[in-house]
Amino acid sequence: MNDATGKLIQLALEEDLGSAGDITTNATIPPDAAGRAGFLAKEDIVAAGLEVASRVFREVDERCELHFSVSEGECVRKGQVFGEVTGPYRALLTGERTALNFMQRLSGIATSARQAADMLRGTGCTILDTRKTTPGWRALEKAAVRIGGARNHRFGLFDGILIKDNHIEAVGSIGEAVRRAREATHHLIRVEIEVETLEQVDEALAAGADVLMLDNMTDEMMANAVRRIGGRALTEASGGVRLERLRSIAATGVNFVSMGAITHSARAMDISLNIERD
Repeated sequence: MNDATGKLIQLALEEDLGSAGDITTNATIPPDAAGRAGFLAKEDIVAAGLEVASRVFREVDERCELHFSVSEGECVRKGQVFGEVTGPYRALLTGERTALNFMQRLSGIATSARQAADMLRGTGCTILDTRKTTPGWRALEKAAVRIGGARNHRFGLFDGILIKDNHIEAVGSIGEAVRRAREATHHLIRVEIEVETLEQVDEALAAGADVLMLDNMTDEMMANAVRRIGGRALTEASGGVRLERLRSIAATGVNFVSMGAITHSARAMDISLNIERD
């Protein structure tokens, strides 16, 4: 896990603790009191964010120890206690909300990714995420996508060329935008371009684009576009994609489907941390 995650954890804890610390816990719990607490899944989830949660507690107090009965990417059933943290009660109570925030959010994305990947299983079509991530959380959220069984699109603006409608508008034409992109990069970088009509499909093919993003097309138009492309470029469906539409999109013959909802609309999973008494 990279240093950016450590900075994010520190920022989250600083945000919660302020300059005075956990005044409720410090007022009610003796500094030498210690024990354990269990992580309870209150609904079915795909586990993610376990290591981040562990780092949160160790950041609060290095004496904290965490043990999980599942690995990242495993399914956890409603009612299952799937992990335990031991250490000073003050650390457990102080780190609880921050650790759960990370775990609930990342498990939500992993669960969302698993649902999407399962919908496309056996179709030959691959589900991708997008850059529609929480600012500062991209590495964690894209890792959660992989944990869930989906694949990552480009990480950022620096590791893949994707010519969008505004690029085309600013340049003036699809052909010129593709030409400039080719000229500015080396032969190992694919050039992807967004197209919205069959006429634009023809322009992109003529320009030599490697990947065509079929944006906001109906299933019928997508199927026509795939036939028109005839294997001369890879195809990616995009734009307002929802879970219930994935199978019909895959049936058009596209290679990939990018789905921003995997990250931006993923619901935080219901997980609690409960103090356990002997």
